[in-house]
Amino acid sequence: MRWIVGLGNPGSSYAHTRHNAGFMVVDELARRWGIDVSAQKCKALVGEARVGDTKAALLKPMTYMNLSGESLRAFMDYYKVKLEDLIVVYDDLDTDVGRIRLRYQGSPGGHNGIKSIIQHVGTQSFNRVRVGISRPEPGIVISDYVLSKFAKSEQEALRKSIEEACDAIEYALGHSFEQTMAKYNAKGS
Repeated sequence: MRWIVGLGNPGSSYAHTRHNAGFMVVDELARRWGIDVSAQKCKALVGEARVGDTKAALLKPMTYMNLSGESLRAFMDYYKVKLEDLIVVYDDLDTDVGRIRLRYQGSPGGHNGIKSIIQHVGTQSFNRVRVGISRPEPGIVISDYVLSKFAKSEQEALRKSIEEACDAIEYALGHSFEQTMAKYNAKGS
């Protein structure tokens, strides 16, 4: 089973914030696949689908961002899923709004959700789709910025990046992550 985990914070007050870009992608995949991501399992909201020949699970950890790894570990242990079948989707300050970047390993780069996942799975090697949220203007506190909503002027670029992230994930269900990176990272160059 392939499993796609979107990172974010639970609750309506966080719903449209920059830090919830991963949730936004999972919500769009659920819409495309005609499923609900509402079953409460493994400290997450979960939905399952068959996409072509592939069984896939969508997860939205309900642990808050800094503890995202707890939910992933619980899901891994309960369902016996493999780390190589995981794709984590999350917000990235170092990628511009409207762009995505795919990676299969690396440090958390200051992202507490990724830091938690690395602590709980014991490796930095797992597939990632980073959704750009851009860096704030100088003087703006990062923690305030990531919990702020996207500006009206960014909405079209955000929608485009969510669509592209979903396209990349759907492509990855039938291709290697290396092929997916080659195709989708080249688009942003």
